[in-house]
Amino acid sequence: MNKFKKISGLFLGLVMGCLLIEGSQAKAEFEEGILPTYKIEASSTLDVYNKYIWRGFTLDTDPVIQPGFNLSGYGFTISYWGSYDASQADASGSDEQDFTIDYTYAFEYLSVSAGHTYYSFPTADSYSKEWYLGVSLPVLLSPSITYYKDYGKEDQGGGDGSYLNLAVSHSFTIVQDPAITLNLGASLGFNDKLFIAGNGSDCNLNAGLTIPLTKSLSLSPVLGYTVPSGDLKAADDGNQKKRTYGGISLGCSF
Repeated sequence: MNKFKKISGLFLGLVMGCLLIEGSQAKAEFEEGILPTYKIEASSTLDVYNKYIWRGFTLDTDPVIQPGFNLSGYGFTISYWGSYDASQADASGSDEQDFTIDYTYAFEYLSVSAGHTYYSFPTADSYSKEWYLGVSLPVLLSPSITYYKDYGKEDQGGGDGSYLNLAVSHSFTIVQDPAITLNLGASLGFNDKLFIAGNGSDCNLNAGLTIPLTKSLSLSPVLGYTVPSGDLKAADDGNQKKRTYGGISLGCSF
């Protein structure tokens, strides 16, 4: 019950925060005749999923609550992201808190990103650390390639391996007013001893909608399907299975 109250508080806090910010922006626009320009931008999300799937791994088969917050400016982004078990139907304790710093530079024909993530697992009293480097192209399907290197020690909860992700995505406007979009994505990941002993891969497909509720608040239902292979699937190593998962995301931009 306490966890439900905290989750409800997060949801209501996000909605009320967005509405208050939108109201203050509208007031400023009315009083000054223009919308103020900020060098620092912020956004937040609150997601609810029926399972927690990460790089082909099923980390929790219970429903999870996943809040996030981003603060961006001058190419840098500082992020917090969390995942909290909403029930205890299985034996997994998947509570997680991630802190990421990213720098992205946009050239004329591509964007380059580099960053570092600190993973904390409070329930398991463990942690891990990872740096990454990625390149994306602003063309049809928005192709991207990202290399991740986890250098956390295994006896402390680290993955001590690497992961390469290839991804494409595209959004279609299906309703003009309000502007509702259909978002499609696919990714292929290659795992080299990251939380497994050998090599493996995973394919992920996802589809969702973005539905604007207000100027700064949106709702996004999502459906996904993940397929592990190689050592990620092997019963004596990763032991992962095909999974269908879904959820809903509430997003707010400041």
